[in-house]
Amino acid sequence: MIETIYIARHGFRLNWVTSEWKSVTGLPRDPPLAAFGLAQAQELADYFLSLPLEQRPTAIFSSPYYRCLQTAKPTSVVLQVPIYVDHGLSEWYSPVVPGTGLHPRPASAATLREFFPEIDDSWQTIWYPSRKGEDVEQCHDRCNGFLSALIPEVERRFGHKHKRILLVSHAATIIALTRELMGDRNLPLRVGCCSLTELNPTPDATAAVGHWIPKRIADGSHLKEGASRDWGFEDIQIANGKVISDSGQPGTENDVDEPVGLQTGSAQIQATSNL
Repeated sequence: MIETIYIARHGFRLNWVTSEWKSVTGLPRDPPLAAFGLAQAQELADYFLSLPLEQRPTAIFSSPYYRCLQTAKPTSVVLQVPIYVDHGLSEWYSPVVPGTGLHPRPASAATLREFFPEIDDSWQTIWYPSRKGEDVEQCHDRCNGFLSALIPEVERRFGHKHKRILLVSHAATIIALTRELMGDRNLPLRVGCCSLTELNPTPDATAAVGHWIPKRIADGSHLKEGASRDWGFEDIQIANGKVISDSGQPGTENDVDEPVGLQTGSAQIQATSNL
């Protein structure tokens, strides 16, 4: 059984420093880390290395976006643990304006392994968010379904090998993940770059989500300059009670939005029942 879930946000993004940046992967909206962000990622790795062996994560599950994989890499290297890529941890995009196309979707783990050899591409993504975007409730639904599938799938596939896992993701997704694990969608929370959340299940937990207790939430004490550029759902633009829609990526108007949602049959019944 998983005893500890660590959740870290990616480090400081290069596009927050300059508009002159290039996507290494060729994917739109996929900026790399700035030098400061790379330093934060190393500080995160150094923190995990400072922990006793029995407290360190033994597997990393990362969003497929380049900045998250860059953040996960130093920890993977120093702890000598694999990175598993799952699209369920992807960035949150608001709903697309009809007719403007779809949001980008990162490449597969096998393709991303060309950039990050630490990736173990034997792990197949268990949840794909819709490229049409999500409102706030749908983002939480996605994280609920993802966690409800991930936790039993890790235990089913690896047995007792991975009792402590690290999830590397984005601010909105991390807020939703934390809220779903704790069973409180109204939990006030802001998440800074390379901040760290740590949760443990309650002794009487009977479900994958809703029964986790935080040891720390969005903590930046392991970083020399603390957590930076914090974000919360209160920062989003709202009109008539709904999230402001976003334009899709030009040229994707005829793309098919698939796959979407849960991809593993073994966990499907449990994940669906928890939504």
